Amino acid sequence: MKIFPLILFLLPISFITHSQSFSGRFQKAIDNGISIKKLDSIYSSALHSDSSKAVFKGREKEFYNGYVSMLQALGVFLKKKDFSWGKTTRCFNRIYISSEGTINYFLFNFYPNQIESTKEQQFEKLVSEFIKTYQFPMKANTNFAQCSPVIYSDK
Repeated sequence: MKIFPLILFLLPISFITHSQSFSGRFQKAIDNGISIKKLDSIYSSALHSDSSKAVFKGREKEFYNGYVSMLQALGVFLKKKDFSWGKTTRCFNRIYISSEGTINYFLFNFYPNQIESTKEQQFEKLVSEFIKTYQFPMKANTNFAQCSPVIYSDK
């Protein structure tokens, strides 16, 4: 009898812990019950073609520099972990960041024939490790997201 209440108590904790950060392909996120549509309704656009909808309206250059800095920090992290691309690799990222600068979701899709599955799995594992401690250099009044094509390389 005492086990049942304990299980009910532990279940919400494990769910909350799992949802703190996630990295992977868009399809993996969907397969794990993560709705891109729901994320897009919770996280506002950091930059938006309609500037009135942009979280960083008037601070676009500062945000761009922060975003580039984040991708560079990821590159340094990957290199320290002995990860190498071996060739220029094209990818598309969509990154969801809390108002405090914590990366909650780092979703990606590599363009066709860009990466071997074992290298993609290694990248996913390392990105998952990276986002646990990385702090985006800007804070906002709300959660925000940014997407972009990215070209990764060893240079």
